[in-house]
Amino acid sequence: MYSIEVDKLTKIYGKGETAVKAIVDASLQVRPGELVAILGPSGSGKTTLLTAIGLINEPTHGKVILDGAVVADEGWLPGLDLKRIRREKLGFIFQAHNLIPFLTAIENVMIALEINHLTRTEAKSRATELLASLNLGHRLNNYPSALSGGEAQRVAIARALANRPKVILADEPTAALDTDNGKNVMSLLKKLAVENHSAILVVTHDHRMVEGFDRIFEVRDGVIVQETQRDV
Repeated sequence: MYSIEVDKLTKIYGKGETAVKAIVDASLQVRPGELVAILGPSGSGKTTLLTAIGLINEPTHGKVILDGAVVADEGWLPGLDLKRIRREKLGFIFQAHNLIPFLTAIENVMIALEINHLTRTEAKSRATELLASLNLGHRLNNYPSALSGGEAQRVAIARALANRPKVILADEPTAALDTDNGKNVMSLLKKLAVENHSAILVVTHDHRMVEGFDRIFEVRDGVIVQETQRDV
């Protein structure tokens, strides 16, 4: 079974002569334990596709299936609790870290765990482990204003991974990192995909960051033009 299935997904903004097709008939699948990239230049539709899969941006046409459950079929399925699905099954990593400014690094990760009903002790242990794995063990008690851009992004990555989600969606997760730290983050995502049996879909424009990916979908002008299987 696939963790992510997308079939002929199309997203159109506007109507009539002003309509813009951001994504056209996109189809892809990601298995549990896979690290897959959507690669393409700015404005190619990568983020539109990712946010449709992530139940943020409603598709105009096509089907989305997450962890075996249909969530969109010519639009969202009626009656779905989209917030609950996002909270329980999805982890998001965006370009902007979106950390809560009045919480420390460890508290920003812990809050994601406590929302899903872990005890404070369990949440602190898990958050500490994740932050240490991202070389932030010395920054646990720092507030976002005291972190560099790269450090803040790694805290955001730890928060997205906190609940061991079935599906992790990452939009340019290494944009604020230097090359070495970026590659370290991608290696960690690959390790976690395998260990946690999560499907990880990463949007990027940087060819340097896809060395360890299982497959790559290249997008141009809203169309998936190529799928590449990597030997890893």
